Amino acid sequence: MSTSFAECSARERIDALLDAGSFEEWLPPAERVMSPHLGQLGVPSAFDDGVAVGRGRLDGHAVFIAAQEGAFMGGGVGEVHGAKLTGWLRRALRERPEVVLLLAESGGVRLHEANAGLIGVSEVMRAVLDVRAAGIPVVVLIGGANGCFGGMGIVARCADRVVMSDVARLSMSGPEVIEASHGVEEFDARDRALVWRTTGGKHRFLTGDCDELVEDDVAAFRAAAVRSLSGASRPVTLASLEAEHALLSGRLAAAPSDADAFSVWRGLGVADPRRVPDLDVAAVHAVAGRTA
Repeated sequence: MSTSFAECSARERIDALLDAGSFEEWLPPAERVMSPHLGQLGVPSAFDDGVAVGRGRLDGHAVFIAAQEGAFMGGGVGEVHGAKLTGWLRRALRERPEVVLLLAESGGVRLHEANAGLIGVSEVMRAVLDVRAAGIPVVVLIGGANGCFGGMGIVARCADRVVMSDVARLSMSGPEVIEASHGVEEFDARDRALVWRTTGGKHRFLTGDCDELVEDDVAAFRAAAVRSLSGASRPVTLASLEAEHALLSGRLAAAPSDADAFSVWRGLGVADPRRVPDLDVAAVHAVAGRTA
Protein backbone atom coordinates (compact mmCIF):
# COMPACT_ATOMS: atom_id res chain seq x y z
CA MET A 1 0.00 0.00 0.00
CA SER A 2 1.47 3.36 -1.04
CA THR A 3 1.52 6.56 1.05
CA SER A 4 1.02 9.89 -0.70
CA PHE A 5 4.10 12.11 -0.42
CA ALA A 6 1.91 15.15 -1.09
CA GLU A 7 -0.30 14.45 1.91
CA CYS A 8 2.58 14.07 4.39
CA SER A 9 3.89 16.84 6.62
CA ALA A 10 7.53 17.94 6.38
CA ARG A 11 8.68 15.71 9.25
CA GLU A 12 6.64 12.76 8.02
CA ARG A 13 8.48 13.02 4.69
CA ILE A 14 11.85 13.12 6.45
CA ASP A 15 10.97 10.08 8.56
CA ALA A 16 9.77 8.19 5.47
CA LEU A 17 12.93 8.92 3.49
CA LEU A 18 15.60 8.31 6.12
CA ASP A 19 16.58 5.14 7.94
CA ALA A 20 14.28 4.68 10.93
CA GLY A 21 15.16 6.83 13.93
CA SER A 22 18.26 8.36 12.33
CA PHE A 23 17.09 11.98 11.94
CA GLU A 24 18.82 14.53 14.18
CA GLU A 25 17.06 17.87 13.95
CA TRP A 26 18.84 21.14 14.58
CA LEU A 27 16.89 24.10 15.98
CA PRO A 28 13.76 22.00 16.59
CA PRO A 29 10.45 23.61 17.65
CA ALA A 30 11.42 23.28 21.33
CA GLU A 31 14.11 25.94 20.81
CA ARG A 32 11.55 28.39 19.41
CA VAL A 33 13.79 29.96 16.76
CA MET A 34 11.08 31.82 14.93
CA SER A 35 10.42 34.92 12.87
CA PRO A 36 10.79 38.19 14.81
CA HIS A 37 8.52 39.92 12.29
CA LEU A 38 5.31 37.91 12.19
CA GLY A 39 4.39 38.51 15.82
CA GLN A 40 4.86 42.27 15.38
CA LEU A 41 2.44 42.13 12.47
CA GLY A 42 -0.10 40.14 14.44
CA VAL A 43 0.39 37.12 12.19
CA PRO A 44 0.56 33.58 13.66
CA SER A 45 4.10 32.19 14.00
CA ALA A 46 5.53 28.68 14.10
CA PHE A 47 8.17 27.50 16.56
CA ASP A 48 10.26 26.07 13.69
CA ASP A 49 9.44 28.90 11.24
CA GLY A 50 8.15 26.35 8.76
CA VAL A 51 11.28 24.32 8.04
CA ALA A 52 13.03 21.32 9.60
CA VAL A 53 16.79 20.95 9.09
CA GLY A 54 19.27 18.32 10.22
CA ARG A 55 21.14 15.18 9.31
CA GLY A 56 20.50 11.45 9.27
CA ARG A 57 21.26 8.26 7.43
CA LEU A 58 19.87 7.08 4.11
CA ASP A 59 20.41 3.42 3.31
CA GLY A 60 23.26 3.56 5.83
CA HIS A 61 24.90 6.66 4.32
CA ALA A 62 25.33 10.02 6.06
CA VAL A 63 23.14 12.70 4.51
CA PHE A 64 21.92 16.20 5.29
CA ILE A 65 18.18 16.73 4.90
CA ALA A 66 15.78 19.69 5.16
CA ALA A 67 12.05 19.89 4.55
CA GLN A 68 9.80 22.90 4.15
CA GLU A 69 6.37 22.73 5.78
CA GLY A 70 3.76 23.80 3.26
CA ALA A 71 1.02 23.88 5.91
CA PHE A 72 2.67 26.93 7.52
CA MET A 73 2.27 29.99 5.29
CA GLY A 74 2.67 27.89 2.15
CA GLY A 75 6.29 27.12 2.98
CA GLY A 76 7.16 30.78 2.46
CA VAL A 77 10.74 31.87 3.10
CA GLY A 78 11.30 34.58 5.69
CA GLU A 79 14.42 35.76 7.51
CA VAL A 80 14.72 32.86 9.97
CA HIS A 81 13.50 30.21 7.51
CA GLY A 82 16.17 31.29 5.02
CA ALA A 83 18.85 31.54 7.72
CA LYS A 84 18.12 27.98 8.90
CA LEU A 85 18.56 26.65 5.36
CA THR A 86 21.71 28.69 4.76
CA GLY A 87 23.29 27.60 8.07
CA TRP A 88 22.38 23.99 7.32
CA LEU A 89 24.09 24.20 3.92
CA ARG A 90 27.19 25.87 5.37
CA ARG A 91 27.45 23.13 7.97
CA ALA A 92 27.41 20.62 5.10
CA LEU A 93 30.62 22.23 3.86
CA ARG A 94 32.27 21.29 7.17
CA GLU A 95 30.83 17.82 7.70
CA ARG A 96 30.74 16.77 4.04
CA PRO A 97 27.74 14.38 3.91
CA GLU A 98 27.42 12.09 0.88
CA VAL A 99 24.43 14.04 -0.40
CA VAL A 100 22.31 17.04 0.60
CA LEU A 101 18.54 16.53 0.24
CA LEU A 102 16.15 19.48 0.16
CA LEU A 103 12.45 18.60 0.26
CA ALA A 104 11.05 21.79 -1.24
CA GLU A 105 7.47 22.96 -0.79
CA SER A 106 7.17 26.72 -1.01
CA GLY A 107 5.33 29.56 -2.68
CA GLY A 108 8.60 31.53 -2.52
CA VAL A 109 9.39 34.58 -0.44
CA ARG A 110 7.07 35.21 2.51
CA LEU A 111 5.50 38.52 1.52
CA HIS A 112 5.14 39.63 5.18
CA GLU A 113 8.93 39.74 5.42
CA ALA A 114 9.55 41.19 1.97
CA ASN A 115 13.22 42.19 1.66
CA ALA A 116 14.31 39.94 4.54
CA GLY A 117 12.81 36.98 2.69
CA LEU A 118 14.39 38.03 -0.61
CA ILE A 119 17.80 38.23 1.03
CA GLY A 120 17.17 34.86 2.69
CA VAL A 121 16.44 33.18 -0.66
CA SER A 122 19.49 34.74 -2.31
CA GLU A 123 21.68 33.45 0.54
CA VAL A 124 20.24 29.95 0.11
CA MET A 125 21.04 30.07 -3.64
CA ARG A 126 24.63 31.09 -2.92
CA ALA A 127 25.00 28.36 -0.31
CA VAL A 128 23.64 25.67 -2.68
CA LEU A 129 26.22 26.64 -5.29
CA ASP A 130 28.98 26.66 -2.65
CA VAL A 131 28.05 23.12 -1.60
CA ARG A 132 28.08 21.97 -5.23
CA ALA A 133 31.44 23.67 -5.77
CA ALA A 134 32.79 21.63 -2.85
CA GLY A 135 31.83 18.45 -4.71
CA ILE A 136 28.81 17.55 -2.54
CA PRO A 137 25.69 16.70 -4.60
CA VAL A 138 22.56 18.74 -3.85
CA VAL A 139 19.26 17.05 -4.72
CA VAL A 140 15.86 18.76 -4.54
CA LEU A 141 12.75 16.62 -4.17
CA ILE A 142 9.41 18.27 -4.99
CA GLY A 143 6.12 16.59 -4.22
CA GLY A 144 4.17 18.81 -1.82
CA ALA A 145 0.69 20.10 -2.54
CA ASN A 146 1.87 23.73 -2.68
CA GLY A 147 4.49 23.08 -5.35
CA CYS A 148 7.81 24.93 -5.59
CA PHE A 149 7.54 28.52 -6.82
CA GLY A 150 9.19 31.91 -6.69
CA GLY A 151 12.70 32.09 -5.30
CA MET A 152 12.60 28.47 -4.23
CA GLY A 153 11.92 27.55 -7.87
CA ILE A 154 15.25 29.17 -8.69
CA VAL A 155 16.91 27.40 -5.76
CA ALA A 156 15.68 24.08 -7.15
CA ARG A 157 17.23 24.77 -10.54
CA CYS A 158 20.54 25.61 -8.80
CA ALA A 159 20.73 22.02 -7.56
CA ASP A 160 22.52 19.10 -9.18
CA ARG A 161 19.37 17.08 -9.55
CA VAL A 162 15.60 17.64 -9.35
CA VAL A 163 13.15 14.84 -8.55
CA MET A 164 9.41 15.50 -8.92
CA SER A 165 6.22 13.51 -8.62
CA ASP A 166 3.60 13.62 -11.34
CA VAL A 167 1.37 15.76 -9.08
CA ALA A 168 4.14 18.22 -8.16
CA ARG A 169 4.60 21.68 -9.67
CA LEU A 170 7.69 23.78 -10.31
CA SER A 171 7.92 27.28 -11.73
CA MET A 172 9.19 30.80 -11.14
CA SER A 173 5.78 32.50 -10.95
CA GLY A 174 2.70 30.76 -9.63
CA PRO A 175 -0.52 30.60 -11.68
CA GLU A 176 -2.26 33.23 -9.55
CA VAL A 177 0.69 35.59 -9.90
CA ILE A 178 0.70 35.26 -13.69
CA GLU A 179 -3.05 35.82 -13.87
CA ALA A 180 -2.83 38.86 -11.58
CA SER A 181 -0.03 40.47 -13.59
CA HIS A 182 -1.07 39.53 -17.16
CA GLY A 183 -4.78 38.90 -16.96
CA VAL A 184 -6.97 35.82 -17.06
CA GLU A 185 -6.83 35.81 -20.87
CA GLU A 186 -3.09 35.15 -20.62
CA PHE A 187 -3.32 32.50 -17.92
CA ASP A 188 -6.46 31.25 -16.18
CA ALA A 189 -5.34 30.06 -12.72
CA ARG A 190 -8.68 28.29 -12.23
CA ASP A 191 -7.95 25.98 -15.16
CA ARG A 192 -6.25 23.22 -13.15
CA ALA A 193 -5.52 21.12 -16.24
CA LEU A 194 -3.72 24.10 -17.78
CA VAL A 195 -1.81 24.71 -14.52
CA TRP A 196 -0.55 21.13 -14.32
CA ARG A 197 0.41 20.76 -17.95
CA THR A 198 2.33 24.06 -17.71
CA THR A 199 4.07 23.67 -14.35
CA GLY A 200 3.52 20.00 -13.42
CA GLY A 201 6.01 17.20 -13.05
CA LYS A 202 5.30 15.61 -16.43
CA HIS A 203 5.92 18.88 -18.27
CA ARG A 204 9.10 19.59 -16.32
CA PHE A 205 10.37 16.08 -16.99
CA LEU A 206 9.66 16.22 -20.74
CA THR A 207 11.36 19.62 -21.08
CA GLY A 208 14.41 18.53 -19.06
CA ASP A 209 13.85 20.79 -16.04
CA CYS A 210 13.31 17.71 -13.87
CA ASP A 211 15.79 14.83 -13.89
CA GLU A 212 13.53 12.13 -12.52
CA LEU A 213 9.75 11.72 -12.41
CA VAL A 214 8.26 9.45 -9.73
CA GLU A 215 4.84 8.48 -8.48
CA ASP A 216 3.27 10.41 -5.59
CA ASP A 217 4.51 7.79 -3.15
CA VAL A 218 6.98 8.16 -0.25
CA ALA A 219 8.64 4.84 -1.19
CA ALA A 220 9.25 6.12 -4.73
CA PHE A 221 10.86 9.29 -3.38
CA ARG A 222 13.05 7.27 -0.99
CA ALA A 223 14.17 5.05 -3.87
CA ALA A 224 15.05 8.15 -5.91
CA ALA A 225 16.97 9.60 -2.96
CA VAL A 226 18.93 6.34 -2.58
CA ARG A 227 19.77 6.41 -6.30
CA SER A 228 21.12 9.94 -5.86
CA LEU A 229 23.82 8.56 -3.54
CA SER A 230 25.63 7.14 -6.55
CA GLY A 231 25.67 10.47 -8.43
CA ALA A 232 28.45 13.03 -8.38
CA SER A 233 28.00 16.77 -8.10
CA ARG A 234 28.08 18.50 -11.47
CA PRO A 235 30.54 21.41 -11.44
CA VAL A 236 29.15 24.84 -12.25
CA THR A 237 31.49 26.23 -14.88
CA LEU A 238 31.36 28.93 -17.54
CA ALA A 239 30.95 26.20 -20.16
CA SER A 240 28.01 24.62 -18.29
CA LEU A 241 26.32 28.01 -17.90
CA GLU A 242 26.79 28.79 -21.60
CA ALA A 243 25.36 25.38 -22.50
CA GLU A 244 22.32 26.01 -20.28
CA HIS A 245 21.84 29.45 -21.85
CA ALA A 246 22.03 27.94 -25.33
CA LEU A 247 19.47 25.30 -24.35
CA LEU A 248 17.02 27.89 -23.04
CA SER A 249 17.55 30.18 -26.05
CA GLY A 250 16.90 27.29 -28.41
CA ARG A 251 13.78 26.32 -26.49
CA LEU A 252 12.44 29.89 -26.69
CA ALA A 253 13.21 30.19 -30.39
CA ALA A 254 11.50 26.87 -31.15
CA ALA A 255 8.37 27.65 -29.14
CA PRO A 256 5.38 28.48 -31.35
CA SER A 257 3.49 31.72 -30.76
CA ASP A 258 0.62 29.75 -29.19
CA ALA A 259 3.05 27.92 -26.94
CA ASP A 260 0.64 25.77 -24.98
CA ALA A 261 2.30 22.71 -23.42
CA PHE A 262 0.71 20.49 -26.08
CA SER A 263 2.52 22.30 -28.88
CA VAL A 264 5.76 22.33 -26.87
CA TRP A 265 5.55 18.57 -26.35
CA ARG A 266 4.83 18.06 -30.05
CA GLY A 267 7.95 20.12 -30.81
CA LEU A 268 9.92 17.80 -28.54
CA GLY A 269 8.85 14.84 -30.66
CA VAL A 270 5.93 13.53 -28.62
CA ALA A 271 3.69 11.90 -31.22
CA ASP A 272 0.38 12.28 -29.38
CA PRO A 273 0.82 15.09 -26.82
CA ARG A 274 -2.84 15.20 -25.78
CA ARG A 275 -2.44 11.74 -24.25
CA VAL A 276 0.37 12.85 -21.92
CA PRO A 277 -1.83 14.11 -19.01
CA ASP A 278 -3.43 10.67 -18.80
CA LEU A 279 -0.17 8.67 -18.90
CA ASP A 280 1.32 7.08 -15.80
CA VAL A 281 4.92 7.76 -14.79
CA ALA A 282 6.35 4.69 -16.56
CA ALA A 283 4.64 5.70 -19.80
CA VAL A 284 5.97 9.27 -19.55
CA HIS A 285 9.49 7.87 -19.09
CA ALA A 286 8.94 5.78 -22.22
CA VAL A 287 7.71 8.79 -24.21
CA ALA A 288 10.80 10.74 -23.16
CA GLY A 289 13.11 7.81 -23.87
CA ARG A 290 14.48 8.04 -20.34
CA THR A 291 14.55 5.68 -17.39
CA ALA A 292 14.89 6.22 -13.65
